[in-house]
Amino acid sequence: MEKTANNTYLSITQWAEEDRPREKLLLKGKASLSDAELIGILLGSGTKTLSAVDLAKQILSSVNNDLHSLAKMSVTDLCKFKGIGEAKAISIVSALELGRRRKDTEPVKQPRITCSGDAYELMKPELTDLQHEEFWIILLKRNNQVIKKAQVSAGGVSGTMVDPKIIFKKGLDVLASGMILVHNHPSGNLKPSESDNRLTKKLKNLGEMMEIPVYDHIIFTDHGYFSYSDESMM
Repeated sequence: MEKTANNTYLSITQWAEEDRPREKLLLKGKASLSDAELIGILLGSGTKTLSAVDLAKQILSSVNNDLHSLAKMSVTDLCKFKGIGEAKAISIVSALELGRRRKDTEPVKQPRITCSGDAYELMKPELTDLQHEEFWIILLKRNNQVIKKAQVSAGGVSGTMVDPKIIFKKGLDVLASGMILVHNHPSGNLKPSESDNRLTKKLKNLGEMMEIPVYDHIIFTDHGYFSYSDESMM
């Protein structure tokens, strides 16, 4: 329990901002929080004499600070602690169950892009059979493993507007090390337009400045694709 020099109880709202669990998570990241602080966030509030974190410490102490033992506690078990009602107990049980399920689930391994054909195959589920243009980006790690594919815009039959700020914000948000541009031609025409060429050059230059290089620009059709990189146009 946090106390001042004269032994007066301090609520979490009176703590220094960087010591409050929610603010600490935002400022320093989730890994900086102790188990008690994380549980304190789930509780939301404590009692008249205990902060949420101190209440969490009491609960953890009852199981020798063992999260595996805590996960075995029922809602009824948790409700035996003063200050823990059914809603708070359910929050703790639910969070620990999510953790268990995550551990039991194999992470989905994202593919690596090794050539333009890989990028084309990756985008087939999104772009095949479309009757309008869409612009997407494939965001990559340093080893060319896919982080995610993200839609930038959707338009009409003959074009779609592309905002470079949106493109590079998406890259920065996931700390991408590179990207591939992809847009479709519903007409089936594989030849890039002059506006395609200008946009590719502009985004390539911006990528160099932002340290998120643009590796390729794929023009997608249902029956094939055009790669700027393969054609030495990057």
